[in-house]
Amino acid sequence: MSNKTTSTDTRSGEIDPVQEQLTGRVREVGNYAIWSLSSCKPGFGVDQLRDDITETYWQSDGQLPHLVNIQFKRKTTIRDICIYTDYKLDESYTPNRISIRAGTNFNDLQEVEVMDLNEPSGWIVIPIKNINDRPIRTFMIQIAVISNHQNGRDTHMRQIKIHSPAQDILGPPAPYIPGQFLTNEFLRYATIR
Repeated sequence: MSNKTTSTDTRSGEIDPVQEQLTGRVREVGNYAIWSLSSCKPGFGVDQLRDDITETYWQSDGQLPHLVNIQFKRKTTIRDICIYTDYKLDESYTPNRISIRAGTNFNDLQEVEVMDLNEPSGWIVIPIKNINDRPIRTFMIQIAVISNHQNGRDTHMRQIKIHSPAQDILGPPAPYIPGQFLTNEFLRYATIR
């Protein structure tokens, strides 16, 4: 597993994980997982984190680090994690440093990525790769908020998406051919049976 530190200054509108899904390059696999949180205020939990509405959010309620645990029933390939935050609205509740950990269960998690955020507003894409620069295969992902802006105690995360490659390919994606089916829905009808 790799251990990188990356710094980012993302702006709203530059990245759209839903558009990535529609092109068929990735699929969102968060619905195949069991989600749990280290803490949450009533009415600000997993349901708000996964409802596809950026106006709602998870709010932690306790001491740092704040944890989001994502457990899959089978080993799953993870290409990236997309987190939606809004510093303009959340200020001191906005994560400043995030650690991504992977493993088979809570007892063997290893840090695979660390990211420092500078007043992020919008989608943050965190690539998840092994030492060979390939997407990792794992049973569990843990997102740990290590610190917040302005030394805030609780955190807000508005959405989290977990992406897997649409298909395991060894090279770069093939160029788009006009008339080609791109979404998983249309790919079902790409061949005659």
